[in-house]
Amino acid sequence: MTHPEHPAAPTGGEPESGAAEEDPVDRLVLSVAAVARRLGVAPATLRTWDRRYGLGPSDHTTGRHRKYAPGDIARLELMQRALLRGASSAEAAKYALAERVPAPRSTSSVAEAPEPVLTGGEVGAGSGGRGLRMPGAGRRARGLGRAVLAMDSAAAQQILADSLGEDGVITTWDEVVRPLLGAMAARWEHSGAGVEVSHLLNECVLAAMIRVTPVVTTPRNHRPVLLACMPDERHNIPLYPLAAVLSQRGVGIRQLGAALPAEALRSAVRRVAPAAVVLWAQLPRYADPGALAALPRTRQRTRLFVGGPGWERGVVPSTAERIDDLGTAAAVIEQAVC
Repeated sequence: MTHPEHPAAPTGGEPESGAAEEDPVDRLVLSVAAVARRLGVAPATLRTWDRRYGLGPSDHTTGRHRKYAPGDIARLELMQRALLRGASSAEAAKYALAERVPAPRSTSSVAEAPEPVLTGGEVGAGSGGRGLRMPGAGRRARGLGRAVLAMDSAAAQQILADSLGEDGVITTWDEVVRPLLGAMAARWEHSGAGVEVSHLLNECVLAAMIRVTPVVTTPRNHRPVLLACMPDERHNIPLYPLAAVLSQRGVGIRQLGAALPAEALRSAVRRVAPAAVVLWAQLPRYADPGALAALPRTRQRTRLFVGGPGWERGVVPSTAERIDDLGTAAAVIEQAVC
């Protein structure tokens, strides 16, 4: 490992014989939490890399609170870059330990270096793809992107859990998940690559949203809200944050998932007699006004809401109301049924 040249001794004094003045950069150390924020990974991931591969803090003098030196952080960044290029964790660790790390240039460059942006990088050997472009995305969105590109579901789950716990469902969906979903869709449209990464992201988001969705035993609404996709539509992830927000507000729901046949949807409406029905269409071919007109009428009025980009260019019949962003949708539905 190389180090920058030591500065000359100050005028009027000489360093002790055999001793060189220590560069302040070499004394700068960061905590596990600070390094995790810098890299956009979970602290638990750093501890795993330390335990399994020896990529941990080299400072052994601070007791239980060990710190990462600049050289330690440089090796972690090497490992992260290898992971994002498709290496396994073991291969990436071997590469990071063997590679010569660059010397830090200055104290400010270590302490205040900007986080890497997910653009222009290649993921996986022979993928033929490109990186994720996320202009304006926040730290957690970029960290989640790095985690899913590395196929690190544990880190992705930790980032989502932290965001949900600190900022709530609406902020997590709007500022962390949606930018990444959009970037993944753009990447797939450009190169056709990354389907496995999209699936991993969807599963992580689904699991995280289910964990924060309480079971409502005494709902505020007398009749439930029915959440479903349009018939044969398979993209149902956006319904999970809506279910979570409504449940957290004490609204009773029934969720039917993806690819529901038209007759099954009509049967569910007849059996449940919901106060409201929310139907999601991700793709335009599923935004069928005829399917809405075919829904059975119930004795008591049922409010009908449609959402999703599939309806942006389609015709929304007068019997239905269009919903857009998560916060507004939850507020309108809550007001309609409670």
